[in-house]
Amino acid sequence: MTATIHPSALVDAAARIGAGVSIGPYSVIGPGTEIGDGTWIGAHVVLDGRIRIGRDNRIFHFCSLGAPPQDKKYAGEDTGVEIGNGNTIREYVTINRGTVLDAGTTRLGNANWVMAYVHFAHDCQIGSNTIFANACQLAGHVTVGDWAVFGATTLVHQHVHVGAHAFTGMGTYLPQDLPPYVAAAGNMARPYAINSEGLKRRGFSADAIRGLKTAYRTLYRLGLSLEEAKRELESQAADCPQVKDILDFLAGSQRGIIR
Repeated sequence: MTATIHPSALVDAAARIGAGVSIGPYSVIGPGTEIGDGTWIGAHVVLDGRIRIGRDNRIFHFCSLGAPPQDKKYAGEDTGVEIGNGNTIREYVTINRGTVLDAGTTRLGNANWVMAYVHFAHDCQIGSNTIFANACQLAGHVTVGDWAVFGATTLVHQHVHVGAHAFTGMGTYLPQDLPPYVAAAGNMARPYAINSEGLKRRGFSADAIRGLKTAYRTLYRLGLSLEEAKRELESQAADCPQVKDILDFLAGSQRGIIR
């Protein structure tokens, strides 16, 4: 199945276009672009620099993917963007290429739902099955685990890590790391619960959710220091394997967690 390219689109001859790709009017596809089979690209989309896009993605109008990072230290190095399979990327989303000071590649995994006006800055590493509501803004070097959900206009400080299955409410500002399974909201962000509704939808057992609620109380509600809470969580991990995910996240945190 051949690609369908609107006559007004500008597609560089060096770009690699897969079978069944559709490219809409006035889109600009640069020479370093690779687009996987079945991906649909709307009108006025710009794909710049070294960017690899997987199969069956839907990239809506006016997106800018792969442009140079908004980093004054960037000096034109060969860095890029990688986007997996089955993502929906809505209007006016911007994803900047990486820098040599970090991963060198900004990555978005598979089956993510990215709503309008979202921005992923340089070197962000986004997992799979995430949801970003309108106008979320991620600064450089942010890492996001699978199944995380971000409420509209969430802002994330550079170098922050967000754990798998975490949740933020609308208008949240995250200056520090958000552990897996935890829901947070506010400016500055404050934790308020385990993301139990999201976990139920994804098939977590009642026992697992109870165990995570106990872990949440240990970490946030008992007045323990972080080191004291870690010791308590280590004992709880034997009965609830998901608590080990929280412990591993805490061990790797560089900015500290919201508390």
